[in-house]
Amino acid sequence: MSATKLPAAPEPLPVEVFDSHCHLDIMVGDRRASSGDPVAQAAQAARVGVEGILDEARAVGVSRLVTIGYDLPSSRWNAETAALHADVYAGVAVHPNEAHSATPETLAEIEELARLPHVRAVGETGLDYYRDWSSKEDQHASFRAHIEIARRTGKALVIHDREAHDDVLRVLAEQGAPEIVVFHSFSGDAEMAKRCVAAGYFMSFSGPVTYKNAGYLREAARVAPPELVLVETDAPYLPPTPHRGKPNAPYLIPLTLRCLAEVKGMDVADLAAAVNANGETVFGAW
Repeated sequence: MSATKLPAAPEPLPVEVFDSHCHLDIMVGDRRASSGDPVAQAAQAARVGVEGILDEARAVGVSRLVTIGYDLPSSRWNAETAALHADVYAGVAVHPNEAHSATPETLAEIEELARLPHVRAVGETGLDYYRDWSSKEDQHASFRAHIEIARRTGKALVIHDREAHDDVLRVLAEQGAPEIVVFHSFSGDAEMAKRCVAAGYFMSFSGPVTYKNAGYLREAARVAPPELVLVETDAPYLPPTPHRGKPNAPYLIPLTLRCLAEVKGMDVADLAAAVNANGETVFGAW
């Protein structure tokens, strides 16, 4: 993989949409990917700034984006960046993999950041049973605290759910979910999608829905009604087919959206319009 070559731009969309979840701080290189992930390093090596990322996205019909925090420093950075760019909103939180760092002081600052007008989400938070970087006990305590922050601030709750579907839904039910809940990079099957539909939770689909071996995600997408669907990149991670292994970016949203439209038997413009309307429901008017 070239350290600097990014995927070619796809055909522009007929209706503008937005990227509901990306990580600008990793993409532009201001924050090093702690894992040393080569895809993140490649995105950083490309040396595209925030305005460049926005310009590339706008050229294909992706007019706005939400940049998401995963620890306190990234949450600060994303909140500050959103304040500087009219087409950027931010989410702030401590990721479940970093839940061991979710001290009362940290959570208090996350809540302070969440109250800023350009911060429109509390997330990404949730549970990750794939990695054991934080104990389940710490993850559950942090998740419940973030749910309460979302409830108190009236902001959307953006959930990271990896191999923890049942527990995530249980904690939401026990704690009392905030008004708006988004399952970021939805990873469940059709049955999980049905449970989310019943609860009124939004499902945000990312690049993996385009992967050949992810039929279960396409079945979930068929179940998800248009009024509960969002589209995201999780950039610089999870690029859609045919760009697996390369850096992802908001300008690749059209590939995922077109796949979803085909799966759902919808016109691309109609799905794009629905996604845009859902974005305003979740994150507020731009």
